[in-house]
Amino acid sequence: MLFRFGPRYQHLTHGKSCACHSPQAQQLLARLDMGLSRRAVLKGVAASLAAPVLGIVSPAFAQTATKPILLTNVNIFDGTNGKLVEGQGVLIEGNLIKALVASAETVADADVIDCGGCTLMPGMIDAHWHSILAGISQIVAMTADIAYVHLVAAQEAERTVLRGFTTVRDVGGPSFALKRAIDEGRIAGPRIYPSGAMISQTSGHGDFRMRTDLPRTSQSDLSTAEQAGISAIADGEAEVLRRVREQLMLGASQIKIMGGGGVASSYDPVDALQYSEAEMKVAVGAAADWGTYVCIHAYTAAAVQRALACGVKSIEHGQLADDETVKRMADAGAWWSIQPFLADEDANTYASAEQRAQQQQIAEGTARAVELGRKHGVNMALGTDILFNPKGTATQGRQLAKFARWYDNADVLRLLTSGNAELAALSGPRNPYPAKLGRIEAGAYADILVVDGNPLEDISLIADPDRTMKLVMKDGRIHKNTLSA
Repeated sequence: MLFRFGPRYQHLTHGKSCACHSPQAQQLLARLDMGLSRRAVLKGVAASLAAPVLGIVSPAFAQTATKPILLTNVNIFDGTNGKLVEGQGVLIEGNLIKALVASAETVADADVIDCGGCTLMPGMIDAHWHSILAGISQIVAMTADIAYVHLVAAQEAERTVLRGFTTVRDVGGPSFALKRAIDEGRIAGPRIYPSGAMISQTSGHGDFRMRTDLPRTSQSDLSTAEQAGISAIADGEAEVLRRVREQLMLGASQIKIMGGGGVASSYDPVDALQYSEAEMKVAVGAAADWGTYVCIHAYTAAAVQRALACGVKSIEHGQLADDETVKRMADAGAWWSIQPFLADEDANTYASAEQRAQQQQIAEGTARAVELGRKHGVNMALGTDILFNPKGTATQGRQLAKFARWYDNADVLRLLTSGNAELAALSGPRNPYPAKLGRIEAGAYADILVVDGNPLEDISLIADPDRTMKLVMKDGRIHKNTLSA
């Protein structure tokens, strides 16, 4: 997947400020374009399914519960209320929460886990994640075997769960095989809501080709990024319709299109409008025909307004939206999936003064955007958008904890659990996980964290999962348990 972009995949420093087309990636892309066939990609996918043989899956994960599990001696954040629920435990049967039971109540034939007075909460959800593209560096991609890159993606999936993220909304990249392997219990990882290939116009934010690849003709081969399923270049209504339908055929739960430029892009400036209304409406209509929705990469007010006019349901980024645009978002009932793009220790480093100025503009826009979203009551969702940054993946919880600058801790936790779950559920009949997510209640998926301390009082607890997360359960399976340690 990532390893297959070739020189056309210039997009890969996409951490803070959506740094999607760094010049540094050119060397990597030249190397990756050489000798990488579609057959090699399929072999890599097969190799990733061998991950458990290599010891990636933890022993705890391999143990499927044969009896109900009762988690006792806990204070419960249920995913919605700002006060902890005391005096109750949580009973799990199979992959679902069976009931909340009084502390004094006993459950026959259940395995009891004493949580030592810790806080129990739902597993967290990252609303903007790239499962395949997050955990590999440029240097490793330049030197490693392709199968290794697939294995790293599988390994990163397990690390994602151990950080407390039991679900991710994947908004770009060929994560279908990884999702299947996780869902089948072959490897450990989060639930994945896949978008598949990012659909982009020529010269758009998903066009990873170099200038030397132009012009494209009817006899031209697909770019390596397209062949790998990372992006799909489509111009005109007929092509957009075909590419959207292809992703739906592959199993996309929602569709991702590119509606504007990015800070580090080589060929598409951040203020550029991408896709005409006619093209955009075709994508929205095709998704709606399958009962799902379109999310869009867009920063500026003009890009967001065009998307809203066409029926797009989720705005990804949007840091440069103005007051009028945000009000339109609220009036349309759209979702705003925003990331903590700030000029801080987690930001990308850019060489040019122009890029640094744009980055600062986006950082200032993040604070303004959150405030406008709160002012107008927009449906907000929180995600990280970590990409091509193996060191950055470990900061997933820390980055999302930054939203406590604008929300109280309870609201941050609510957005990361039941709130993000509402956005994921917009996929309707294409929802691969139809039970409730992000809640501690009867009938919800047993995706549960037990945290040493009270994150309602100290949000930084989610930033240090190795120390604070004593138990991690996903789908009723225990991935980590140090409560008795």
